Amino acid sequence: MPPPSQLAIATSAVNRLIKEESSYHKEVEQQKARIAKLEANNGDEYEMKQEKQALDETHKVFPALHVKIKDAVAKLEAQIEQEKGGETATEEITKAKDAVAAGKIAVRETA
Repeated sequence: MPPPSQLAIATSAVNRLIKEESSYHKEVEQQKARIAKLEANNGDEYEMKQEKQALDETHKVFPALHVKIKDAVAKLEAQIEQEKGGETATEEITKAKDAVAAGKIAVRETA
């Protein structure tokens, strides 16, 4: 089996970052639910403070993650341009273009 091409590596990087962003969004929702549950049950102030702090820290991850996604998308777009005249399979180029579109959507939705 041949090693993955640079295009495949760049595509995987974008997809990984998109999944990472998605998992952080899920984490935010879970933390909000825990905070709401604590507020509804008049929970311990210390525990509520810790949950709110965790939520704030999760929100602080997004700007840096968006920069990483933008950089990875830019590298992938450059790689697609390099591969256009080459012998790269059209399926690989299609996956790369899909990853570019998904990356741009991920950054735009949360910006």
